Amino acid sequence: MTIYTIGYEGVTMAEFIATLQGAGVRRVIDVRALPLSRRPGFSKSPLKASLQEAGIEYVHLKALGTPKRGRDAAKKGDVGTLTAVYDAQLELPEAQAQAVQMLALADEMPSALVCYEREPCHCHRTLLLHAVGEDREVVDLYA
Repeated sequence: MTIYTIGYEGVTMAEFIATLQGAGVRRVIDVRALPLSRRPGFSKSPLKASLQEAGIEYVHLKALGTPKRGRDAAKKGDVGTLTAVYDAQLELPEAQAQAVQMLALADEMPSALVCYEREPCHCHRTLLLHAVGEDREVVDLYA
């Protein structure tokens, strides 16, 4: 099975949706701890509404997000701290349960994990899939 990832850094909502549709993505799985954004349209409610209008389902799995200390490390490019913080996050029972849920959702229909960072190597979504992605093929989308 394939799991897509996408970041919305530097893109418009139209570009974001067009990229998802072009890849055949039918569900977005938001893996942000805080689904808020300074970018217009990318906070949880408006994002969900725009995706639904485009025929794409939206699911938020909060426990798969990065705690504040990890987000701060990511902003500074401190991959070591981000990795350590996120590894601890994935040990929590709620994160483990949501990881199982994420894989089940992705197996049901083409799904993309969404977070802010354009480059997946700077984002916890890559750490997440390395930790729990099992035999899934990962395809990183760029708008």
